[in-house]
Amino acid sequence: MARRLGSLLLDGLLPPDCPLCHQPVERAGLLCPDCFRHMRFISEPCCDACGEPFAGAGFAGSVLGGAGRICASCADRRPPWRAGRAALVYDEWSRALILRLKYADRTELAPLLGRHMARIGQGMLGQADLLVPVPLHRRRLFRRRYNQAALLARAVGRTVGLRTLPDALIRPQATPPLARLGPASRRDILHGAIAVRPSRRAAIANRRIVLVDDVMTTGATTGECARVLLAAGAASVDVLVAARAPDPGRDPSQDTGQHP
Repeated sequence: MARRLGSLLLDGLLPPDCPLCHQPVERAGLLCPDCFRHMRFISEPCCDACGEPFAGAGFAGSVLGGAGRICASCADRRPPWRAGRAALVYDEWSRALILRLKYADRTELAPLLGRHMARIGQGMLGQADLLVPVPLHRRRLFRRRYNQAALLARAVGRTVGLRTLPDALIRPQATPPLARLGPASRRDILHGAIAVRPSRRAAIANRRIVLVDDVMTTGATTGECARVLLAAGAASVDVLVAARAPDPGRDPSQDTGQHP
């Protein structure tokens, strides 16, 4: 009751607005109707392994077929995690939200994105024991002051009542920016750059883990995280991200939506 009264008082003093266009909204943490209509949520059909939407649900060029629902990239090189889902297509609208969370101290956007991630990932979350965020290197964490993946993991955890272990993974090696690199180069750079914190091995062993991040592109970062979690004894690893970007190394004409 005290929290609710405090929220009402704050809304009276500082009327809530849309985080994208600043139009008035009913309460803090909501998008206005116009901005919400631009959000491209990923629903079925999509790739069961990486969450990439097939034709009619997002990226043009993908072709749905069969019951396997695996995109060409995942069929060619199956990720080390079990299943993957994303709440949004990474486009100009979702990018604006994520970049403000990531670089502009707009930490209040984490609960907004986290609610949609929890809704999209409810199947895997219902079977999970633990949420683990993708880590930042300590120098980047010092500059940014927070890990956006950890904020998203906490928001999802609060929504579904699931424990979050924000320091389960560490990044002992700093890596260069990966945005302009292809999948193979990203995997080479990230190999050995992520590790399980020794004091958290017991908490990870035999647990069903959902790995959380803001954006998945090639899956190289989440792949390295999943690999070290499984090597440390995790029972399974699934991946849940706020947005799915098209893989720059992917050929959409190869997508069949089927297992090989």
